[in-house]
Amino acid sequence: QAFSCIDQNRDGVITKADLKETYSQLGKANVSEEELEEMLKEGKGPINFTVFLTLFGEKLNGTDPEESILNAFKLFDPAGTGTINKDEFKQLLLTQADKFSPEEVEQTFAVTPVDVSGNIDYKSLCYVITHGDEKE
Repeated sequence: QAFSCIDQNRDGVITKADLKETYSQLGKANVSEEELEEMLKEGKGPINFTVFLTLFGEKLNGTDPEESILNAFKLFDPAGTGTINKDEFKQLLLTQADKFSPEEVEQTFAVTPVDVSGNIDYKSLCYVITHGDEKE
């Protein structure tokens, strides 16, 4: 939901214009171009949803975000298999609580480890969310 609020033009990437507009809506209209550039540099490239999650995870100091995320996934794995079905998880992302857009779901699944049976290894996904994807 935070990503959607910042991605003002809904193109799937947070740009300087998106950041500037977000700050403006929050009542801070005098953000310098240099501050905005520094924020964007943290992404080391275009800030899409996956990069945003990684940056967010890095900013959670003093907590154990991986453990928290892992515990959230365990709610969908009552048998304790370490996996959840991709199709069921996609349906939840699209229909429950802070709903994902189809684009956000696709961005998430682009870095999600899925086995041949269509199950997500959520422990590996938690690692990607908190430490980044090796491909990026």
